Amino acid sequence: MTKRPLHTFHIPVMGLAYTIDSPIRVAQYGISSVISIADDDLIEKMRDFYSTKFNFPYEEINQKFHDYRAERITSYLNLVDKIVKQKFESFKTELAESKTALENFIATLPNTSDIKKGFQNLLEDGILFKENIQNYIESNLFPGEIDVNIMTKLDKDNFVKNEQLPIEFNDAHAALRGFANSNLESSVVLSAGMNPRLYSYFENFSDFFPNQKNELKKKIILKVSDFRSAMIQGNFLAKKGLWVSEYRIESGLNCGGHAFATDGLLLGTILEEFKLKKEQLIQSAHELMVKVLQQKNAPIPDQPLPLKITVQGGVGTTEEHEFLLEKYEVDSVGWGSPFLLVPEATSVDQTTRNLLINAKEKDLYLSHISPLGVPFNTVRGTSNEILKQKRIHENKAGSSCPKKFLALSKEYDPHGICTASKKYQDIKLAELDSIKNTLSINAFENAKTKITEKSCLCVGLANSSYLENDIKIKGQAQGVVICPGPNMAYFDQEVSLTDMLQHIYGNKSVLRAKNRPNLFVKELKMYIDYFRNEIETISGEVTANQLKKWNSFKANLLEGIDYYQNLFESGFYFRSDAEKIKYQFDFYKLELAAIKIPTPELV
Repeated sequence: MTKRPLHTFHIPVMGLAYTIDSPIRVAQYGISSVISIADDDLIEKMRDFYSTKFNFPYEEINQKFHDYRAERITSYLNLVDKIVKQKFESFKTELAESKTALENFIATLPNTSDIKKGFQNLLEDGILFKENIQNYIESNLFPGEIDVNIMTKLDKDNFVKNEQLPIEFNDAHAALRGFANSNLESSVVLSAGMNPRLYSYFENFSDFFPNQKNELKKKIILKVSDFRSAMIQGNFLAKKGLWVSEYRIESGLNCGGHAFATDGLLLGTILEEFKLKKEQLIQSAHELMVKVLQQKNAPIPDQPLPLKITVQGGVGTTEEHEFLLEKYEVDSVGWGSPFLLVPEATSVDQTTRNLLINAKEKDLYLSHISPLGVPFNTVRGTSNEILKQKRIHENKAGSSCPKKFLALSKEYDPHGICTASKKYQDIKLAELDSIKNTLSINAFENAKTKITEKSCLCVGLANSSYLENDIKIKGQAQGVVICPGPNMAYFDQEVSLTDMLQHIYGNKSVLRAKNRPNLFVKELKMYIDYFRNEIETISGEVTANQLKKWNSFKANLLEGIDYYQNLFESGFYFRSDAEKIKYQFDFYKLELAAIKIPTPELV
């Protein structure tokens, strides 16, 4: 039976913990969401918690198990699958037996939905309602997808004593194996760029290859920031007989968590390219995949497998949501940060949720707290920041680093060490102290801040679930790190799931802020600020390559502004704010023009 998606949005992965159990919370309503499978310790604690809550037997998988990381992930995903199916069956029964429940459910569906219209027709039918409703529910309702996320860079080598384990025991490899061995029929979302070794490891699992019916039991989703990256990664996988079922385009800066800025390419121009070249993406990968499957004597699809294009990053109104669906013909739109204020959908402790409710534009910023060395969107005033600053003040900077998922630097230790750890920062601070007399006070303090500002994300991004579910937190106090996108500034109240769905589909609004900029305007401003900061904070000699990059970046931004100005000139889109948006693009074009790139003579 072909599944028709019930909703036109999905909930992307957020942090390690914020969507760790989102499928259990929302999948019965047909809402798809993504679980991070990076932290097997958190996953094991959540398996214990939910096994108890739903009366399933639980036996701990401790670190003495040979393949404990993969086994923990497999066991948790199988449990989530069981609970979702159980809750879905109960929900279907409730809809069939309660007219009020059905009417409430219908109110949360897209207005354009054929399934919604079908339900409404059945309600109007009166006499035949009871006879037909059960069949209609069975034929048209499916639970949302239980997808998982693997951040490809988090693929640390692992050791037993001093002996390095084989590559398949690396963190991301084990996580992939955990998903591949599970009962789920869903997708793995790969984010943070290409990892050739990990991509090659997919070949070990038959579920990622098409069967005799041209079906994939498990699918691959690539999170990308531009078309070129999608083409390169998609073809790399196709050369192994693997199909990418979805390209999930994310704004480079107007997003939560780690921010991977493009070379000045703006979201609208990127989506336009995907729309125009989608067929090229499909045909290129299909031809490469078929050749490999022939060599493998595997089933060969007679035509290309389905390919979805989805988008996420900074969306906040039904007008923006519908624009993305209609103009760029995307299959789904990701709504992330606003769902952090929906207790029914995400795992956030109340203190942190209150912090988000009160956060203004100035409180949400692109930080350098990630040990990965990648800019990281976060909010001021987290409990993690307070505890970190207290340790710095007491000359005890750095984390005890109990989980070591980000212990990727091999500068001082062949086993890997995290730049947020006390061990690493002690070494760096000692090195800095030895040259203190050669530096100005400002230079010394700036260098010290660069060392000590890194936060323990492994613990900080997981603690919220422990706090919400009253699970004991062991070890050094790290508090909570949370990673909303800048869009969070315009959502300022706790929201029910029903109200958020009605907000997405335009039947009510949960936005009280009057100053929220259009998502394309907001992204442009972020890119201009990012560009200006890159030029102003450069240290050392400016190279010819750097100048070339800056000029290309600026040219791409100007091209993007021209694209938007032409697009919105018709007045057909965003009619209520059209004049304001046009003015803002004109204003930012002048602001960008005023940013001077150093000339070659000054290099």
